[in-house]
Amino acid sequence: MDQTMAANAQKNKFLIDGFPRNQDNLQGWNKTMDEKADIAFVLFFDCNNEICIERCLERGKSSGRSDDNRESLEKRIQTYLQSTKPVIDLYEEMGKVKKIDASKSVDEVFDEVVKIFDKEG
Repeated sequence: MDQTMAANAQKNKFLIDGFPRNQDNLQGWNKTMDEKADIAFVLFFDCNNEICIERCLERGKSSGRSDDNRESLEKRIQTYLQSTKPVIDLYEEMGKVKKIDASKSVDEVFDEVVKIFDKEG
């Protein structure tokens, strides 16, 4: 990030994907980045567990990922609920969460993402 901004000051916005995932990550982010980065918003793709599982199982048919099975997916959901969701809730309390209904089609979800980025700059 520093190198990108040093090369071009106009490139000062970054998408951080899937982070922080838990309280330890959040504390590390705050300690390291607090004075360096302002979090404009958190993009939250909201989708019920069963749709997520079905989509991952479908992906697993061609991905070759050994963890695309129901048991592993249900464990990952529990980890999400215990570790990641509280971090999202914290950002929601700060008014920084932009929620997208990810149960919709890929095109509909993409359109919503574009609207949010257009609005937020």
